[in-house]
Amino acid sequence: MATVQAAVSVAGLVKTYGDVQAVRGIDLQVEPGETFGFLGPNGAGKSTTIGMLCTLVTPSGGRASVAGFDVVHQRDEVRRHIGLVFQDPTLDGYLSAWRNLRLHAELYGVPRAGLEDRMRQVLEMVGLWDRRKSKVATFSGGMKRRLEIARGLLHSPRVLFLDEPTVGLDPQTRALIWSYISELKRSEDITIFMTTHYMDEAEYCDRIAIIDHGQIIALDTPEALKASVGKDRVQITTDDDGAAIAALHQRFGLEAVVVEGMVTFSVESGEQFVPRLFAELPVAIRSVSVARPTLDDVFMSYTGTTIRDAEVSATQRGRDAMARFTARR
Repeated sequence: MATVQAAVSVAGLVKTYGDVQAVRGIDLQVEPGETFGFLGPNGAGKSTTIGMLCTLVTPSGGRASVAGFDVVHQRDEVRRHIGLVFQDPTLDGYLSAWRNLRLHAELYGVPRAGLEDRMRQVLEMVGLWDRRKSKVATFSGGMKRRLEIARGLLHSPRVLFLDEPTVGLDPQTRALIWSYISELKRSEDITIFMTTHYMDEAEYCDRIAIIDHGQIIALDTPEALKASVGKDRVQITTDDDGAAIAALHQRFGLEAVVVEGMVTFSVESGEQFVPRLFAELPVAIRSVSVARPTLDDVFMSYTGTTIRDAEVSATQRGRDAMARFTARR
């Protein structure tokens, strides 16, 4: 029986910039037709990995292939078989949507025979056919993102890379973008590899790799990852968070941390535990909430921090590095 070739295959992929290890030995396989997500905070190595897979960044070590082609030795073939929607807009605002697509077709050498039909198809797919003659500068942020997705699909790629596809968009527009992405999955024979730091967005993926500090720390379906945590998340507000954390450890053997201003911990059967918590915790509780495990709980379980706190930490590390660089000049 013939073996189906992976859409993306990565083994020991590494990228270093001087003393900084941006990606630290990643291994993964993405199957054809899969929607695969990279979930992690800004600075975790997501965009660097996509850059290597799309031949925009040269790996420092390891191997990777996309659509069966090596990203270092067969760069042109890789580029012919992928679509890429960048995190930052790359459209020409002075051109119409139609002209932007035609320019892309010329750059990719798309045959003229059937091109206009294909352009109409992808514009209709993202709901922009009626605005095809409008200058892109007049588009909203969500419309521009939809046009970029249409452009990435124009040459019928085998793998579509989406780097933070809805960053900076409001929740309603993000949901709309994902309705279009879901529709294209039904109509196009395509594999999607996306990065995100939005937990709700990661739920759309068939499988997720959680990445932190350049390493994959967990990889599975969203449901399996949440099931691996197993416990409910309980958050309380108190008059003395330090005393509450100490009491939770001493009386119940629970490890708690302050997350977004609330004392947070995980426990089996959270709703059943709450009455006992009120009865035995020697600190006044002002409010309590119980939630089933989320992907943020998964991230915290594996890293000890939430994705939001990890982003704050990464931002501070970047500022510290810039301060050291400035001080040396």
